[in-house]
Formats: sequence, C-alpha cells, structure tokens
Amino acid sequence: MAKVKIGVFGAYRGMTMINVLLQHPDAELVAICDKFVPALEKAGKAAEEAGLKIALYENFEDFFKHDMDAVVLANYANEHATFAIRLLRSGRHVLSEVLPCETMAQAVELIEAVEESGKVYAYAENYCYMWHAFEMRERYERGEIGDVMYAEGEYIHDCSAIWPSITYGERDHWRNNMFPTFYCTHSIGPMLTITGHRPVQVVGFVTQRNDTVRPLGLKMGETCALELLTLDNGAICKSIHGHLKREPGSVNYQVYGTKGSMESERFVPSYGEGKEPELQVYREGDKLCVGTTEHYHPAPPAISEEMAKKFSTHGGSDFYPTHFFIEKILGNPEGEKYSIDVYHAVDMGICGILAYRSILEGNKPMRIPNLRNKEERDAWRHDNKCTNPKIASGDDLLPCYPGGSFDYPDSVYEDVRRIWLSGKNAE
Repeated sequence: MAKVKIGVFGAYRGMTMINVLLQHPDAELVAICDKFVPALEKAGKAAEEAGLKIALYENFEDFFKHDMDAVVLANYANEHATFAIRLLRSGRHVLSEVLPCETMAQAVELIEAVEESGKVYAYAENYCYMWHAFEMRERYERGEIGDVMYAEGEYIHDCSAIWPSITYGERDHWRNNMFPTFYCTHSIGPMLTITGHRPVQVVGFVTQRNDTVRPLGLKMGETCALELLTLDNGAICKSIHGHLKREPGSVNYQVYGTKGSMESERFVPSYGEGKEPELQVYREGDKLCVGTTEHYHPAPPAISEEMAKKFSTHGGSDFYPTHFFIEKILGNPEGEKYSIDVYHAVDMGICGILAYRSILEGNKPMRIPNLRNKEERDAWRHDNKCTNPKIASGDDLLPCYPGGSFDYPDSVYEDVRRIWLSGKNAE
C-alpha cells in the first residue's frame, strides 16, 4: 500500500507532527510551510537528517499547489477552519490542531466541507490521548463506573512568562485577541471522549482580571474561565482553564459515574515529560459504599505501543492524533474509532464560543446545537460573532472581556517583541 503523502502548515507546533511523520511507516512527509524562516529551516534540517529531501515553502499559496494527499494544520489556532475548508474542497484530508473554529458560521461551513468532500477530517486534541485519559475512556466504555453523573476537566497554565515566545509582540496575534472561554478543548475534550456523551447546554463564567501582571498585550487581561456543561444524559461537567497562579500548572480529569469513579493525579505535561500521572479508579460492589479502589500509573495504549514510547511530550499523547489520522485515511478500524471527527471536534469547540455568549448575557444558559442535524445549521450559518476584527465588525465584533478589551500602546508590543528576540522570558 502506498504511503500517505502529507504536508505540514506551521513548523513551530507542527514540529511535533513532523517528528511523528518522519518515523511513521505509513506516511511520507513531502512539504512544510511556515512564514518564519528559522522554524522552517529547523524542520527542513530534521527531515534531511532523517534521509528525506522535502519542499519548504514560506508562502501558503505555493504550498497549497504541492502534490499532497493530506495536510496537518498547525498554523494560528483561530485560522484552522478557514484553511481546513479550502483544503477539504481541494480534495485533501485534514488534521487540525486546536481549535476547530473561531465562529459558529465556521463550524457549519467546516462540517459541510467534510460532508461534501468525503475526505477525512481529524481533530488533534492531544489531551484526549494522554495515557491516563485514554485509559479512562477504555474503562468507561467497558461500563466499569456506570453512566457519568458529574465530571471535571482542568487545564491551568499561566503563560505570562512565555507570552513573548508565543505571541512575538504581534498586536493582533490570536492569543492577544481571544476571549476567556476560547481555548477550552484541553479541559472539555477528554470529558467528552471519555464518556462519549454530547454537550447540550453551557453556562460560562470568568474571573476578574489579575492586574498585578505586567502588560504583555493580552486584550482580555490575565483571567480564568469556567464552563458548566449539561450532557445529553443529564450529567453536569465543570471545565476550568486559564491563567491562575500555580507552578507547575495543573491538568487533571475526574469522572463520577453511577457505579464508581475515576480521577487522574494533577500534573502538567509541558513540565512532566514522560511522567505519567497516577490514576485512581473506584468501583462499587454489590453493597452500597463498598467496593475496590485501584491506584496505578497507566501504560501507553497497546496500539502502536513501541512507536508511542518514542514521543513522551504532552503526557505521551502527541503520537496518537497523527497516527489515528493516518489510520483513518487508510480505512483501518482503529483510526475510525479513535480519530476525533469533525462533529466531535465542533462539539468541543463551540462550547467555548457559546460559553462566552453566556457570560456576556449575565451567565445565561445557552443551548448547544447538534450540528450533525442539517435542520439546526441555518440558525448559525451566518453567525460570525467573535473578537477578531478581521472576521467581525459592528455588533458582531465582541469585546475580549465583558468589561471591555484592554487597549495597549505600541510600546507594550515592542517590549514583548524585544523579549522574544532576546530569547528570554517575561519577568
């Protein structure tokens, strides 16, 4: 069987996927695109050291014309949907990094581009594939803790020190323009993939701004967001994410079912490479409040275990989104089961979009549409409300924070750029 020819758009975050592709037996890395030449050259050198000579592009239009079966989108997070739609319509499969879409209109158009093209769309929410999250999914599917009643997902990561290295001093970088609930799928995604249930309602909350942090260009300020989800079986989920003061940060998941519970030890994958957190599983027996409790460190999923062990980043999860994407293109059952499709991706992403609408309307509960149903799409087809002035204008252009967006002088962004170019962190 011929290898899948894959290109990567974005050589910074995309370096993770590039490393997987360089070693994957069923993939052939053929092209990389990035406007930042040093990152592009670094990726090209990695390919050369692996014995490959690949095409390097600084311009997406030139990259787009390259002969590729599939493209990994690791570009700016608010631009994934627009590029994915275009690539799908050109006959290419797409693996999209976080996030799936910036607006409800994009969510509808993305789903319809997948349906009309017949191509594979996969969502690379790697937190769903951390060894403990994957283990929780498998045990939940076996019915070991019954049906979910309550769950929590937590992603606390104070990015203030590294802000220069992830925004480069760009005033309109997507991270500077985002709203508090936007970056929600690290906390929401695993709860949905573990339980298999769909969200039907969301209520959003946001903390006050932390004004003790030096100005770094983030127009919503340093905040933390929370979403309360209702699932289609009536269960409640709490998702929390953002810039709270905790070092190292915190990632953990808890699922309480009708027959038991599962919870992972707090850890931060960016700090704890290769240190898989402990998983606790309680299962009730025949008597009320009497059961068994296990404490153990999960092994990597048996699927391509040897390959997965080569990639310890993000809790061992960075191999699987790319692997299952390739497997799904090839028509293999594992890819079909474990690759996150467009419907589940959109479910995860629009929770954050609608949670912010809830916040702006005084924490009003917002119904989450099931965009699998074509009859529900028209109400959202032209909804471009967001905080990005390139997409929205007039009443559709929302503030980055309920109290209004911060407006920083150019000197703030110039200072952030100087810090980035120095190779140092903000202090």
